[in-house]
Amino acid sequence: MKDKTLLIMAAGMGSRFGGLKQIEPIGPNKEFIIDYSIYDAKMVGFTKVVFIIKEENYEIFKETIGKRIEKHIKTEYVFQDSSNIPEKYRKEIEKRKKPLGTAHAILCAKDKVKEPFAVINADDFYGRDALKKASNYLDNIEKNHYAMVGYHVVNTLSPNGSAKRGICKLKDGRLDNIKESSVECIDGKIIATIEATKEQIEVAENTLVSMNLLLFTPDVFQVLATRFIDFLERNKNNLETAEYQIPTVLDYCIKSKEKQIDMIETNATWYGVTYKEDKESVVQAISKLIEENKYPYNLWQEK
Repeated sequence: MKDKTLLIMAAGMGSRFGGLKQIEPIGPNKEFIIDYSIYDAKMVGFTKVVFIIKEENYEIFKETIGKRIEKHIKTEYVFQDSSNIPEKYRKEIEKRKKPLGTAHAILCAKDKVKEPFAVINADDFYGRDALKKASNYLDNIEKNHYAMVGYHVVNTLSPNGSAKRGICKLKDGRLDNIKESSVECIDGKIIATIEATKEQIEVAENTLVSMNLLLFTPDVFQVLATRFIDFLERNKNNLETAEYQIPTVLDYCIKSKEKQIDMIETNATWYGVTYKEDKESVVQAISKLIEENKYPYNLWQEK
């Protein structure tokens, strides 16, 4: 088993939830969702955790989740900020209220990650099956291959409203494209509204969607850096709102045939707090997993 990093994107503002949802307690001993993902990752062979955060949240992250996990797994932090942005674009970007996007977030970690790695969101519960498959893939990742772990859309829905999901289209078992969509269950049907076109389509329950569980080798940082300069130039008049997102980079890799994006299917159920009303259902789901002995009651208790 090789060294592998779990890179956790935690710089989002949690606007729909109404606060810093990454550190909202959901476990019986004030564990956060991310505690359970890190616990699972350690169980299946990941050897390091790197948090991508906003600098102003460093102390609260370190004093909460960091203090708990650093005894159990190597833990580091990087800031999603404007330090890697050329000077001529920086003035406009520093007017932004939101982070610059997921691809920029990953790029900010290039000096901390030198081994194969998985990317996840801090506020999503991924399930051990998904992380185990990710770990196994990274142990044998091939040159010029990246991967995505795809979830059945029915296992990713919020009962309290629509959720952003990437609808995946496959070709020969690999990712062909992603359509960023708003997905919700309406009258017993799963309806996806494609963001780019506003077209509404019904999708089958087993349609694979992206939950940002992505698998890379460190050479992705060069891809991200090169595409970032192109993004900045193309959006130089729109840098207060434009977002440098990972699906755009994956789409480039596919179309240019520079990389192949393998698709790994999981039957795991996603849990997350998209809306305040979601919290109670996540608490109940975690409690059930504890009752089934999937997790200890006190997750990080010293043995």
